[in-house]
Amino acid sequence: MINSKQVLEYLSRETSFLEKDILIITGPTASGKTKLAVELAKTLNGEIISADSRQVYRHMDIGTGKDIQEYGDIPYHLIDIADPGEHYNVARFLEDFEGAYRSIKEKGKPVIVCGGTGFYIQALLSPQPYNQVPTNIVWRSFQEQKTKQELQEQIAQYLIPSDFAIDYTSKKRMARALEILNWLSQPGHILPPSVPGYTATILGLNPDVELRRARISQRLLDRLDQGMVREVENLLHSGLTHDEIAYYGLEYKYISYYLRGQIEYDVFLHKLGTEIHRYAKRQMTYFRKMERDGHIIHWLDKIK
Repeated sequence: MINSKQVLEYLSRETSFLEKDILIITGPTASGKTKLAVELAKTLNGEIISADSRQVYRHMDIGTGKDIQEYGDIPYHLIDIADPGEHYNVARFLEDFEGAYRSIKEKGKPVIVCGGTGFYIQALLSPQPYNQVPTNIVWRSFQEQKTKQELQEQIAQYLIPSDFAIDYTSKKRMARALEILNWLSQPGHILPPSVPGYTATILGLNPDVELRRARISQRLLDRLDQGMVREVENLLHSGLTHDEIAYYGLEYKYISYYLRGQIEYDVFLHKLGTEIHRYAKRQMTYFRKMERDGHIIHWLDKIK
């Protein structure tokens, strides 16, 4: 088992983490990020900023795995800052992060970033100005219903900036690219100043695949026992629709299917478990891409 003492010894020996703006703890779901981040924050007298795209939402506690009780007396930021029904995005994250970062630094404390949303983490390190273009979910959802050919034909009608790379392999990313190009074409719309990247030491937790799978399966059962279905029912009673709830991730989407009677409980449990395992694999794929992009991740399973 990795503990904070081992990690600090490794950091002191192998990195200059105290000279960096932030210390990042990341990894796939159920890898123990929060526990380690809290231990390090206690030792270093630091504060934690969440880099999780779903834990920003109030009243979504069990399904997003906030595990608030783990923080104890450690101050945390960017959790419970948006209401259900809102669509939080990376532009808002960067803005909120800067506010939290400055607040912590003014106290003379180290900043520890904890989360598994690789897109948010990479935005901190090498932010892209195009990420800050506002998102119109309704407009974009409509575009995503079109074929790739239709989207490509629409994109071709715009003047594409030389530094704007478009991923044509995904309809979702093509629709976002079209949204950005459409926004830029409007009179008076110019890119906001790019938020400077933060210097960082990145620690990655990557348990053995079988251990990770066991943790994910057990955690899913635990969360169901804690009332995850009831949490979704409460969101529905508060006025959210099933389609809106599905936006907030796998747990919410599949519980919505179950509550609508579209799948039986056993099928729901199996499918949700399978999808969470796949999600963890996709997270690791993203972290490997970050490494290929030049970001050094110190994987703690290699600590000696």
